[in-house]
Amino acid sequence: MQIENKIITDKETASTKLAQTIKTGIIKSNLIPMFAGLTLALYTYKISLFEKLPEIIFALVGSILIMGAAGAFNNLFDRDIDSIMERTKNRPTVTGEIKPKTVLWLGTFMALFGIAILALTTSLAALLGFLGLFFYIVPYTMWSKRRTVYNTEVGSIAGAMPPLIGWAAIYPDVTHPAILGLFVISVIWQMPHFYAIAIRKNDEYKAAKVPMLPVVKGVKRTYIQTNIYLIILIGTSVLFYSLSLGLMLVALLLSLIWFGLSVYGYKRMDPEKWATYMFIYSLFHMTILFSTVIIYSLIGIIFKL
Repeated sequence: MQIENKIITDKETASTKLAQTIKTGIIKSNLIPMFAGLTLALYTYKISLFEKLPEIIFALVGSILIMGAAGAFNNLFDRDIDSIMERTKNRPTVTGEIKPKTVLWLGTFMALFGIAILALTTSLAALLGFLGLFFYIVPYTMWSKRRTVYNTEVGSIAGAMPPLIGWAAIYPDVTHPAILGLFVISVIWQMPHFYAIAIRKNDEYKAAKVPMLPVVKGVKRTYIQTNIYLIILIGTSVLFYSLSLGLMLVALLLSLIWFGLSVYGYKRMDPEKWATYMFIYSLFHMTILFSTVIIYSLIGIIFKL
């Protein structure tokens, strides 16, 4: 009995280490935008779910592998930074519980298989998957993260790829205003979100010498820049108009509330509390908006086909 319990415990420990290495939490959160892009394409071009069931499965599996590869390579390269920061110092790549060579092979295999599986949908989806991985690893992780306050802007390109991949897996043309709207929203959303994290973890980023905007320029500059991006986010809502007035109004309302929270909260709260509220609302914003897109698209597919 003790041997069986030990085996179970070892398996659970191994799975936990693997989850931390490929960042399963980030994978789960990024699958929502991916499915938003996918279902929106189905709705826009009046395609049945059953007609594209293989592509849906391939898009899911391929995206998971690509995102997991990105997480693995990021953990591998950032071991020095992660060892200093409180929230990352216990990652298996830092503690040595998973060897660097193992992580390298894991990331490589996941990347290759992920791109290959996405290619079973469309070549554009595979290309976007590759570009997302490349931008996350090279321009963001290996260069801008350690060198410039605009590292978040650089990383936002990779972070906004999931809805494009989902759409392209169904229809290989990403020039429609609706998917461009999802992409731009995904890009802009990341700055207020990660600025809020950076304020809350300011001391950790400073210790690790990561030039996040609040660390280098201070909270006031971060507040001003946050509001600029939120105003852009408000304007981006109109890109949904060509497809749905309802989606446009949801996006507009969510962004207006976020902007109001930013202005009102900054005046009445200390910086860390303001950042905490901004961070929490950013999660609500993303979840509600993309879930609304998914639900709206699925209902539209059911009633239009």
